[in-house]
Amino acid sequence: MHYLNPMTNPSNTTSFGFRTVAEEERQGLVNDVFSKAAADYDKMNDLMSSGLHRLWKDDMMTMLNPPKAKPFQVLDVAGGTGDIAFRILDAGGPQTRVTVADISPHMVAEGQKRGEKEGRLARCAFTVGNAEELAFPDNSFDAYTIAFGIRNVTHIQKALGEAHRVLKPGGRFLCLEFSHMDSALVQKIYDAYSFTVIPAVGKVVTGDGQPYRYLVESIRMFPKQEEFAAMIRAAGFAHVTYRNLTGGVAAIHSGWKI
Repeated sequence: MHYLNPMTNPSNTTSFGFRTVAEEERQGLVNDVFSKAAADYDKMNDLMSSGLHRLWKDDMMTMLNPPKAKPFQVLDVAGGTGDIAFRILDAGGPQTRVTVADISPHMVAEGQKRGEKEGRLARCAFTVGNAEELAFPDNSFDAYTIAFGIRNVTHIQKALGEAHRVLKPGGRFLCLEFSHMDSALVQKIYDAYSFTVIPAVGKVVTGDGQPYRYLVESIRMFPKQEEFAAMIRAAGFAHVTYRNLTGGVAAIHSGWKI
């Protein structure tokens, strides 16, 4: 098995967890992971974060702070099941609208099913779309959100450029993602839990532990906080900051299109 640094990978290969694969193969492998995990996505996030993802998403909504009394258009990328989108609708006013773009048809189908059941579809549209090639005009959205999805993108810098393109001037980019912890000792303990317990429990809960192994590996391959912040700046965003959550288990990255 080969290990690949995502910041220095050869032009024709990329990482899929700890594996090195051809770039053209990676998206299909990621799609396969989420086709298997779509129906149990909420359980997956609970396993990956010990339930803390719910509090982290609350923090993300506080930072987004959608207005109560004026139109507000949000693009939620890689949010197929609607979890973030529905939170945005609850936090915003009646003129808040969310468009979900997710590359996995299985995830989008889960979100549409949930949205129909909860009566959300009047203000929330679900689309199948690639973060690297968004099918929206320039300057279309007031905010762009992505939660636990950016590390599954093959060309992260390209996706960040697309985020900048579709945002209106003054628009905000918010990314919630698993990250790297402040304490090396605590990181070691968390890694031991992640690589042993999460795939095993995932297999018991969903019948397949392999998607969980990839997801754990993908966290370790994701750039550290300062590296990712530099990538956001390179995409053209200003006032780029990040906030560590639970000691760096996750982080919320923020940037503005000026």
